[in-house]
Amino acid sequence: MSIRIFSLLGLLALWAAVAWIAADPQVLPMPHALVLPFWEEATSGELFYHLGRTLIRVIWAFALAMSIGLALGLVMGLLPTVDRWLDPWLVVFLNLPALVLIVLCYLWIGLNETAAIIAVTLNKIPNVTTIIREGARAMDPNLRDMARVFRMPRGTVLRHIILPQMAPFIAGAARSGVAVIWKIVLVVEFLGRSNGIGFQIHLYFQLFDVLHVLIYALSFIAVMLLVEWLVLQPWEARVRRWRGA
Repeated sequence: MSIRIFSLLGLLALWAAVAWIAADPQVLPMPHALVLPFWEEATSGELFYHLGRTLIRVIWAFALAMSIGLALGLVMGLLPTVDRWLDPWLVVFLNLPALVLIVLCYLWIGLNETAAIIAVTLNKIPNVTTIIREGARAMDPNLRDMARVFRMPRGTVLRHIILPQMAPFIAGAARSGVAVIWKIVLVVEFLGRSNGIGFQIHLYFQLFDVLHVLIYALSFIAVMLLVEWLVLQPWEARVRRWRGA
């Protein structure tokens, strides 16, 4: 943890050096210049309100994308016939720009929460499916043969044979999922929502207010760093422990 703290302090020092060279707070303010405006946004409740709205969208999209992607990836990885049918669809959605999906969802469904969450979910499902499919393909066939010989119930096979082998791939999909989803959520809010971090960034972008753009962006980055360090990395280390990794 100390290395991470020193690394972040180094990033702040680099920021301060670049701001000093630029010598224009309208372009890049010093890090300490954000403290008072941050406190004002926090005490007024604006920061936490918009932060909460964005977090809700991230959680919904993450849960849906992981659930659907996990199911699709397992089916495609374990059943070659299904994989041959769905692989072209997967390639299409992997290469479909996020902006196109967001705009289409807003046009077809409307400028509402449902469209926002569906747009983010559709953008992430192909990535999760790809990672889980590769994990399913990499599973040890000898363990599946053993389960078949001993006629183990499907629930037992899933719990004790499939999921332990899939755990590192699920953890990897979750980590990359969080990193990508919150960025897409900000774009969704930027384009068509009336609240959230993305909406606030859009608002202050129109006002050419770099200070508040940085405050809202960095506040959500800080939350995501805490999720990464306190939840995802410890969970990933735990699920990899049985492999000796």
